Amino acid sequence: MKNLELKAELRDPNLARLICKKIGASPVVKLRQTDTYYDVARGRLKKRVSIAVDRAVGSPEPVEYIFYERENRTDAKLSDYHLYTHAQVQERFGQAPLPVWLEVEKTRELYLYDSVRIHIDDVIDLGWFFEFEILIDDNTDMDKANQQATDLKATFLPALGEPVATSYSDLLAQHQGIAEDQQTS
Repeated sequence: MKNLELKAELRDPNLARLICKKIGASPVVKLRQTDTYYDVARGRLKKRVSIAVDRAVGSPEPVEYIFYERENRTDAKLSDYHLYTHAQVQERFGQAPLPVWLEVEKTRELYLYDSVRIHIDDVIDLGWFFEFEILIDDNTDMDKANQQATDLKATFLPALGEPVATSYSDLLAQHQGIAEDQQTS
């Protein structure tokens, strides 16, 4: 699976929420997420544990293992990712427990705009961030997808800070002074 994604610092979360409302993006769920990143030879592998926090009783979402590879760049970038079960992770990476690199904790507000996932993230120790993911498949017109990314970036620009080239794990590792053993894909 692939998506075209963009990440930036978020100066004004309330303005980003208002822009979501103005363009007709539907609020889906607010989640508390813990992403455990593992030290793997190539790409990134994280285990995501999510709990919905905008319901009367916080309810756990299914645990996801997400493996992905992408370039580190500040403009919209193509990400190639795979969702795995625990058994599939063991089959691909072995039965032994994988070495943990670090954990990223965040509260994520998820919105949907057509088939675009919009995230307003409050990342512990890092602050507020904005991200969108445009789903890409074999039938996607990449020129249209890139134009949609450009348009969305322009639409949210008043709420955004600096563009972000890397993952939250890279930012947190830098913030904590942890050496990056991960490859930067």
